[in-house]
Amino acid sequence: MDQNINSTENNRGAGHKPHRINRKAIMIAIVIFTLIVVGMFTFAFMKKSELNSETYAEPIVEVPSDTPYASVTRVDAKHYFEDGMHTLVGEIELPTPCDLLEAESVVAESYPEQISIQFTVLNNARSCAQVVTSQRFKVSAPASKEATFSASFMGRSIQLNLIPAPEGETPDDFELFIKG
Repeated sequence: MDQNINSTENNRGAGHKPHRINRKAIMIAIVIFTLIVVGMFTFAFMKKSELNSETYAEPIVEVPSDTPYASVTRVDAKHYFEDGMHTLVGEIELPTPCDLLEAESVVAESYPEQISIQFTVLNNARSCAQVVTSQRFKVSAPASKEATFSASFMGRSIQLNLIPAPEGETPDDFELFIKG
């Protein structure tokens, strides 16, 4: 009997392995950890891309009423495109008949080109009747059909509303009829 007890104890000690963590459990833990780390980097990359690609609308800047020509915040113009030349024609209402409107185009060298229309007013009169008068303009710029436009009036940014010209109409015989 003593032999049976010793053999049972020997079997437990000799055949019994200490507790080991299962290799399968270790592999699962490593895979889960790797997925979490990759997910964090992917999330950070997506957020960074989102922040970089956000576009911000230009804030609407209110023009102080004491600014000269503060009422001019938008210009409507008919847009003609023929043989690689953009032509804009229109009118702007100015406070006196002594105000002379000048328009100049500046083309930025890019593709598509960016055309900036710069409006200025000359008035050398010492006194002039305050009668609202429409001043016409015509400005041209060579650029591709995909060109984009912006406008400024006396150095401040304004809205430019381009109206496509009807077929067969030329810039020299335009009429600007806008409802609204």
